[in-house]
Amino acid sequence: MRLVRVLVDEEHREEWLEALSDRGVDYVVTKEGSDDGDAVLVEFPLPTQAVEVVMDDLRDAGLNEDYTVITSVETATTKNFSELREEFADEDDSIDHAEIRARADGMTPDPRTYYGLTLISAVVATAGLLLDSPAIVVGAMVIAPQVGAALTASTGTVLGDREMLTTGFRSLVAGLVVAVLGATAFGLLVRFTYVIPASLDVETIAQITRRISPGMLTVVVGAGAGGAAAFGLATAFPISIVGVMIAAALIPAAAAVGVGIAWGLPSVAIGAFVLLVVNAVLVTLAAVVVLWWLDYRPRGWSKRSVRERLSGEFSPSIVAVAVLALLLSVTGVVIAGEIAFENEVNREVATVLSDGYGEIELVEVQTRFADDRVANGDRQVAIVAIRPAGERYPGLPDVLANHISDRTDATVSVEIEYVDRDRSGEGRTTM
Repeated sequence: MRLVRVLVDEEHREEWLEALSDRGVDYVVTKEGSDDGDAVLVEFPLPTQAVEVVMDDLRDAGLNEDYTVITSVETATTKNFSELREEFADEDDSIDHAEIRARADGMTPDPRTYYGLTLISAVVATAGLLLDSPAIVVGAMVIAPQVGAALTASTGTVLGDREMLTTGFRSLVAGLVVAVLGATAFGLLVRFTYVIPASLDVETIAQITRRISPGMLTVVVGAGAGGAAAFGLATAFPISIVGVMIAAALIPAAAAVGVGIAWGLPSVAIGAFVLLVVNAVLVTLAAVVVLWWLDYRPRGWSKRSVRERLSGEFSPSIVAVAVLALLLSVTGVVIAGEIAFENEVNREVATVLSDGYGEIELVEVQTRFADDRVANGDRQVAIVAIRPAGERYPGLPDVLANHISDRTDATVSVEIEYVDRDRSGEGRTTM
């Protein structure tokens, strides 16, 4: 439920009040004492679903919005409010352009708070990755403030607001840079002060390996986060909930980039960076698409010709969407290639093991670039498998490497981590 206050000048007073009466809106008119003219302050309660419709009626009647205030209220009792609520009960609960603009603007904290929270969340996320602790990583997502920057950029794009668009994208990019730098600095501190064992292979930590080989399932998080955030912004859904999901798509990936840089592992840094860029693009682009689908447009968009839309006040929005689409296309090619390679590797490993090594149970297969040969595109395949206790397969890594290389035309090295399996009864002797 919303309470709307608008300043109405004498010239349009009758038109505006008539527009409210035609909609069955109960209003109160108060003389505006601080103005030299004959302006009045009109105040009226509305169901949330009715705000955009009624405000559009007022704009058609000449509302200039020099003074318009829309606030949330708990309850309202007026003569026709119940009928008005019933009339709009079946409408979606999207909010007015002015309110969505204000909500997006108010979601990004001041720079000191924004970058401070970003730095803290990146450090906590890095600690969570190195400890292989999902709970700590989730804690880092809760305090990350990226949702405000992402939605400010998306809202500025769909509404054609150059200032919002610029502010949002600048804050989002700068925040992710701060996150990567903070994660790198913390990673170097941890590594060279021997807080964790120097022999630790970070590429074997599950929380890190999940973010260094981008695939379809990982990038879906970014698109889902952006779409859910847009619905939350444009409706009554609590936006704080989807803020955690946006952080889940961005902050752990930024922390993984920092870990890769701190440990001097190009495969980790590059893989996580690709995931970070893709998710950042998908978050903003998905939010733009959803907001557009919810009929949020720049003012006057439908009345302009194609040429007018491509120039002037709408050009920043079009450029922003084009840049996002270009970035998604470039990184999408990388991810599509990675997905295709992973699928081929998975099929070949499963085929080889089922043909001659039926006693082995496949647990996990991961692919990544070889750290010392990233520029050549050489790949590493890490396999976790369960084998019967005491069994040895000394030639299996080479067999798998040859089969995978033949199938994918890539230079591949294979590393297998075995987990021994022993069951009661298998070594039983008869007396």
